[in-house]
Amino acid sequence: MMMRFLKVLVIIVVLFFTGTPWAVAGEGADSVAGPERNWLRQLFENGFNLNDPAINYPRFPRFCVDVYNWGDRTFNSYDKDYVVSTGKNWMAKTYNWSESYFLDLENKSRVLMISDMYSDLGVSINFMALSLGYTFNANNIFGSPVAKRRIFDFSFTCALFSGNVHSSSTHGGVSIRRFAKYKDGHSINVGLDDVKQTRLNGNIFYFFNHRKYSHAAAYSYSKYQLRSAGSWVLGVSLIRTDIDIDFSSLPPDMLDALPPNAPRHYSLNYNDYCLLGGYAYNWVLHPRRWLINITALPSVGVKHLRNVSVDDKKDLFAANIKVNFSVVYNYKALFAAFTGQLDAEQYTTNNYSFLNGQESLSVCVGARF
Repeated sequence: MMMRFLKVLVIIVVLFFTGTPWAVAGEGADSVAGPERNWLRQLFENGFNLNDPAINYPRFPRFCVDVYNWGDRTFNSYDKDYVVSTGKNWMAKTYNWSESYFLDLENKSRVLMISDMYSDLGVSINFMALSLGYTFNANNIFGSPVAKRRIFDFSFTCALFSGNVHSSSTHGGVSIRRFAKYKDGHSINVGLDDVKQTRLNGNIFYFFNHRKYSHAAAYSYSKYQLRSAGSWVLGVSLIRTDIDIDFSSLPPDMLDALPPNAPRHYSLNYNDYCLLGGYAYNWVLHPRRWLINITALPSVGVKHLRNVSVDDKKDLFAANIKVNFSVVYNYKALFAAFTGQLDAEQYTTNNYSFLNGQESLSVCVGARF
């Protein structure tokens, strides 16, 4: 996908530096110098096939095309017995996600909280590495609002590596499912709006078996995986998290169920700097038809605390995990995919452990042309 973006960039740069007029056809086209007019017209008429030998490039456009081809060979080359390209696509998508919070306190007292499901609907067009789309809050549209929230997601994938930036912000919409010794530790369902979370997660990782394994086939649908293949993965992950949980508004009998020394208010502000590694595998059940992917990426590193210190320390050990799965079905120009993702982070002190997770499920349907 990155190479497709570079293809568009090459064309824009060429037009800028050559100063070629935009009259490639129709009225006024004949006033343009022959060679310049001819190569632009040829490029548009053949669907932006940069390497068509019939195109009569001037010197500088030829240089730009050579640079693009070098980048394509270096960063986006596959073994064609395993991976081939699909083309651009239109896509409609549902995105359903939730957050979970788990506190492990002293004396085996545990608190479990799960947010209601956040639902989004959207449409997008993917062409080259560019993705243009719009997503709206489906909870509000269908009369079932869930908390205050914002979400942003950007990703890119080429043969050698993949990167993603994900940002989310939520306030409220959380249900307590277990609260220490309250009701003898049995399951409950009590709403709590005094929960805020802001999270920014960026990661980039390299595929060692990038000639035969395609991550894009499973998650951006720009490739076909023809034979089953997997790859070891190595990269880095940077996470900024701000969580505020306030139990003060709960009834007194619930607060009494907490251990005596347990805080009623938790404010966690930290950055994680981690080395990420794991394995990704594509199972091809039917070439160009059925594909199943599983990707597991644990990470370890340093958790740097902001604003406060814990146990007189500003830096703690960080242990997180990212797990993705995807099931893709292709039928001629149509495709459908069911994907899921889990991101979990752990925060451990001498007095308690805290596990924060974000889970999502998506259904995508689209067409290629």
